Amino acid sequence: MNERKTQYSKGSLSLLGTIAMGTGVMIGAGIFALTGQVAELAGGLFPIAFIVAAIVSGFSAYSYIKVASVYPSAGGIAMILKKAYGESTVTGAAALLMALSMIINESLVARTFGAYTLQLFPSDPAGIWAPVLAVGLIVVAFVVNIAGNKVIGTVSNVSAVVKIGGLLVFAAIAVAASGISLRTSIVPPSGDPTLGTFLGGVALAILAFKGFTTITNTGGEVTEPEKNVGRAIIISLAICLVVYLAVCFALASSLTLDELIKAKDYSLAEAARPAMGGYGMWFTVVIAMTATASGLLASIFAVSRMLAMLTEMKLIPHSHFGMPGDIQKHTLVYTVVIAAVLAAVFDLSRIASLGAIFYLLMDITIHWGVLRHLHEEVGANRVVLGTAIAFDIVALGAFLIVKGSSDPLIVVGSLVSIAIVVGFERFYLRRLRAAGEQE
Repeated sequence: MNERKTQYSKGSLSLLGTIAMGTGVMIGAGIFALTGQVAELAGGLFPIAFIVAAIVSGFSAYSYIKVASVYPSAGGIAMILKKAYGESTVTGAAALLMALSMIINESLVARTFGAYTLQLFPSDPAGIWAPVLAVGLIVVAFVVNIAGNKVIGTVSNVSAVVKIGGLLVFAAIAVAASGISLRTSIVPPSGDPTLGTFLGGVALAILAFKGFTTITNTGGEVTEPEKNVGRAIIISLAICLVVYLAVCFALASSLTLDELIKAKDYSLAEAARPAMGGYGMWFTVVIAMTATASGLLASIFAVSRMLAMLTEMKLIPHSHFGMPGDIQKHTLVYTVVIAAVLAAVFDLSRIASLGAIFYLLMDITIHWGVLRHLHEEVGANRVVLGTAIAFDIVALGAFLIVKGSSDPLIVVGSLVSIAIVVGFERFYLRRLRAAGEQE
């Protein structure tokens, strides 16, 4: 029986390793996968959209830090929801939405890996190799995760240095090559957005910072989690904001807005061509491959443990389907299978849209639960919590309106998926309780 239980390694992640994991997820998903898509909505104000998204994410992080510092857990978000709502449909549904948003993020990062890798080879008119490369990367990340926390921590630490340093070098060279000043390039004059489309861009940019939740989900494995979970989240957000702004400046210096939007799936590689030449493009693609691969690795690590925690809480059903090993390994398999299917079926834009809707709805649920039920227990300020809720509602509402007019199918699909998740949780918990009463 013991082999079926989740095995957590307390103190197996240092503060540095935890920061590397958080930045790894954020940078892997954010600057490479989302910059062009944010620019498509926010126009010439896309760097400002990232700044606003960082502010919103800072308010969002407040709830997670407050609760995780008092109750550190390897299933952090699931634990917060359970503390706030008990073993209820809300807890299970919101936790599943978070897990799904993280898995969606994994498929987003994997597709980005494929898009950048293909810049090194002749064009792929049928679009076949991008999903093939994405699925291949997910399989490799699965194998590395099986190797355990020490391997993951080492890979995260090394890749964090490589990609952060590489991106800053890219930004510096691109800006120097352009010869354009900060004043004239940071906000290009073309493509002025409406308020609604700008806020929609902010909603997408929030995805570039949501990787801090990975740190919450590994709280039980962080050394001195009462202090280091909060520190790691704050430091990771700050590092990512600096890197994102540097890259936004470089893109605005090297590409017109139309060029940036046209190359939205591989914008950094496109910007490297005029600024740095052929070798610069290779350099940028290698950095992108490193960033996306390490981001995927860290995300799979976190979401598989969150699903394991939900299983132990009896909030979702579990079957090992004859597989050996503990629950963590089983949920790891479920995670990579779902991510691989999404990466093979959906394009980058729709993957990002799904992830934004699921994440923002779950985030609102977290803040509301802390505001209503936990704020005194964890010492959280209700004004800050209320502000975080308001920011999320505005961003989600604007994004739904914008996407509803441009791609209504993805909005309908998202809402149907949410209804299915809620209905599934309600049915499962009722059945579980009925079985308990019969015993």
